[in-house]
Amino acid sequence: MVILALNCGSSSVKYQLFDWEKKEVVAKGMVERVIIGDSFIMHEVPGRETYRKEYECPDHKVAIDLIIRTLVDGEHGVLKDINEISAVGHRVVHGGEMFTRSVLIDEKVLDAVKDVQHLAPLHNPPNIAGIEAAQAVLPSVPHVAIFDTAFHQTMPEHAYLYPLPYEWYEKYGVRRYGFHGTSHLFVSKRAAVLLGKKPSECNIITMHIGNGVSHCAIRGGVSVDTSMGLTPLEGAMMGTRCGDIDPAIPAFMMQKENLSAKEIDSILNKKSGVLGITGRFTDRRDVIENAANGDHRCKVSLEIEAYRLKKYIGTYMAALGSLDAVVFTAGVGEMGWPIREKTIEGLEGIGIKLDRERNKSAMTRKRETLITTDDSPIKVFVIPTDEELVFTEDVVAILNGTYTDHMNFDYSFARNSFVRS
Repeated sequence: MVILALNCGSSSVKYQLFDWEKKEVVAKGMVERVIIGDSFIMHEVPGRETYRKEYECPDHKVAIDLIIRTLVDGEHGVLKDINEISAVGHRVVHGGEMFTRSVLIDEKVLDAVKDVQHLAPLHNPPNIAGIEAAQAVLPSVPHVAIFDTAFHQTMPEHAYLYPLPYEWYEKYGVRRYGFHGTSHLFVSKRAAVLLGKKPSECNIITMHIGNGVSHCAIRGGVSVDTSMGLTPLEGAMMGTRCGDIDPAIPAFMMQKENLSAKEIDSILNKKSGVLGITGRFTDRRDVIENAANGDHRCKVSLEIEAYRLKKYIGTYMAALGSLDAVVFTAGVGEMGWPIREKTIEGLEGIGIKLDRERNKSAMTRKRETLITTDDSPIKVFVIPTDEELVFTEDVVAILNGTYTDHMNFDYSFARNSFVRS
């Protein structure tokens, strides 16, 4: 059984081809700069040199077609025929309240995803485009939706309801949903293994920090609070999203600049965050480099981001009551040691003792690393996420009829014997 996992972001498409019988990744890669120009594919096959090809992808359909053609390419591919693919797992950012776990995609499911796409305007549209494009290329195989929001459906009412007119929730579903669920699921279960405990015995804060950023308070293995809200705009400072701000600011600026609702929404989602402060960067590598060279706005951007990350650790520790570990994951969380250092330093009083050398050496997306001292009461780990493996295992379990909720399902990565490929 060969499973193709697709993760369509706002300007990229990640993919992974997994051979279930051999339990190995056959190929993986990413098409970057989709829509924005100068796009290209990076295609990795174990034992071969990474293949890169520049190819303009004005939309996600073209990007997925490029992936499929690369997978069956005579020189660089790994499949003789596209029909070797048994099923496709699709990341879907927003599932609303309807979906609490992964599901087979049919017309009803796709319609439901379309109905809530306005809640994730940067992601659900490309997710939908990816599903439709893949269904067109592979119409005879099962397609499965894996929802970012599903993991957070365990949040209690007092965590997911906003102090707004209750009828807004009843009529329009205005509530906290949360995102990056598969990432939080994966790294929290890996953290439990590193702690030598069952997930049900752990209280963990997971911090997914990439272009999009979200944090999760996990008590006894399940999500009880998370930073993103009705949409992925709420919460931490992100690459282009503002995160938490005074809710009066949008109305104030709409009046001052004569902006429409659509225009202010675009500014908050696409022109704020790191880009808003620095004026030119979203990639934290650029921000870190220029801050080191004296760029004031880059320095301020790093300070704002780390300060807000620090506050979330304190907030979620209070919500959980006790804390076993903090986990950093995703591109910035795994590679951005200066941001981790600024976030953790000064937290000795609550039981987090940073080992600066361990933290500086933890700059890989292939190794799980402890970055606190051995005697730190609360451990901090850097754990590379593997959302595509979650996709794959959900898809296989659904096809085999063994799928259930994540606390009762036997994920391979939740075992002590798990070895990262």
